[in-house]
Amino acid sequence: MLRKILSTVPKVALSIIPVFAMILMASCASDEKKTDSAESTFAVAQEYEKDERFEEAIKKYAEVKNKYPYSQFATKAELAIADVYYKQESYGEAQINYQTFRELHPTHPQIDYVIFRTGLSFYQQLPETIDRDLSLANDAITAFDEVMKRFPKSEFVNEAKEKKETALKKLAEKEDYVGDFYFKRKIYDSALLRYEFLVANYPKLGLDERALARAYFSAVKVKDRVKTKKYRDMLKTQFPDSKELSSLKDAEKEAGENDKVQD
Repeated sequence: MLRKILSTVPKVALSIIPVFAMILMASCASDEKKTDSAESTFAVAQEYEKDERFEEAIKKYAEVKNKYPYSQFATKAELAIADVYYKQESYGEAQINYQTFRELHPTHPQIDYVIFRTGLSFYQQLPETIDRDLSLANDAITAFDEVMKRFPKSEFVNEAKEKKETALKKLAEKEDYVGDFYFKRKIYDSALLRYEFLVANYPKLGLDERALARAYFSAVKVKDRVKTKKYRDMLKTQFPDSKELSSLKDAEKEAGENDKVQD
């Protein structure tokens, strides 16, 4: 029966079958050869990463790390895993892997990059709106500060500075937001605390004038003579042309003549 079937197949086709078989075997052998060493496995992982086959890239990098732990490519693979997680926007995983890498290799030549990327990973996890938890902003700022202080000549210093300022502004806006929440509800003691914190900890981010004015008005409302004078004077000194100044006397008058702060 088999002979009958084969007899119906053109001889040319039959002659091609062994060729295809050889190509297939060679291909398989080639694939096996590609991953028979740390270097070749790392190269395959890089190819996957380049093609944005990120999960496969991570698996191959992990294979290098686990199968060839004493190879020079093992350390490269550890850092590459963190980079791939960052590329696929898995910032939490990236952050953990960068931190782990730093703990294992504190004197690595690229440690400035690792610390910077740790900060970026924290930064990228920040919510878009300021009414949500911004605690990771402080972690990002800490990392950016370390890059700037420890590695002043690093190529990442300028971006670290920019990202730090953006993170600080988010925190400042959060304090302003919470302060306004209390101010609008006439909970002036809580509002004053927020505006004071904003003025003291987040200066020169574009919110100083408004925060000083609100701190002043809140101090007037809670009848704190010392703080009323303090923030009025700060506002006059730092922003002599402020539109808020025209409201100062009216605010003091409204609070009562007995509580008016003398110049």
